[in-house]
Amino acid sequence: MPLLTSTYEPTVLFRNNHFNTSYKTLFFINTIHYSRKRIKTTDDDFIDLDISSVGSDTLVLALHGLEGSSQSKYIISVLNYLNSQKIDAAALNFRGCGGEDNNKPYSYHSGKTDDVDLAITYILTQNKYRNIFLLGYSMGGNVALKYMGTFKNMPYEIKGAAAISVPCDLKGSAYALESFHNTVYQNLFMKTLKEKSLLKLKKFPDANLNKEVIDNAKTFKDFDDAVTAPLFGYNNAEDYWEKNSSKQFISEIYKPTLLINALDDSFLTESCFPFQETENHKKVYFETPKYGGHVGFNSTIFGKDLLWSEKRVFEFIKHNIS
Repeated sequence: MPLLTSTYEPTVLFRNNHFNTSYKTLFFINTIHYSRKRIKTTDDDFIDLDISSVGSDTLVLALHGLEGSSQSKYIISVLNYLNSQKIDAAALNFRGCGGEDNNKPYSYHSGKTDDVDLAITYILTQNKYRNIFLLGYSMGGNVALKYMGTFKNMPYEIKGAAAISVPCDLKGSAYALESFHNTVYQNLFMKTLKEKSLLKLKKFPDANLNKEVIDNAKTFKDFDDAVTAPLFGYNNAEDYWEKNSSKQFISEIYKPTLLINALDDSFLTESCFPFQETENHKKVYFETPKYGGHVGFNSTIFGKDLLWSEKRVFEFIKHNIS
């Protein structure tokens, strides 16, 4: 498909990418009512699925970003909007992200798609949905794209996916976050990731983890070398990034998929923009607004959020409902 010309034209304040990135986290106050379903995994663990149903035959399964959850402001915003448009919605909490620690020393990572497949299987056994769409943000977008490109026999009910602010090249994004203007973001991620990992080490003292190395981790390379790679069987951070970056799987996607990455997203490097992979793709639509920040895409008029990305996702879904 040809690259899409974006309609996102924010007000002046949101042309600052850092303000756009942090806006919902700082100012969004809406809530949502969920019904929680706990799904048992084959390795004696669990994932929590939070559902907000309005009685539709279409469901959107949202995948949050790194250290997010079903309570992340961007997830609540889009699920509320989808509900207002008579579409059921659910948010998958990746392992250890639903408010309760999971049962294993490992939890989730940027390319772990098996739990997504398990959630979809559960949804289809409990409901008669005609249409299911994946919706991933940031890390969750990478997971969604990888799923769409690697699961060749996915259920017929899955009609497509949308992915927003995706680090399609995990290595590029990891190094982007080391830059000075991203110091605050990286430090916030490192704080919670390290805290969780040290708690895991207390619970599982025989896990292949080193407290001193975790304590000294300052970057994503440090952390993925110290925690992600050993827990999930990768050689090192580079091996983990290489095998899980969604960019390489885009060519194999065979159902309609929308990818939106803002050109001013400070979390992304040039390698995170798959122009070549999408230029002549028959199913993947790639939209690159000039502004938007990271999981931002906000704009207001008279104090009301215009919900550009939420509406953009809905338009795409509506177009592809059978």
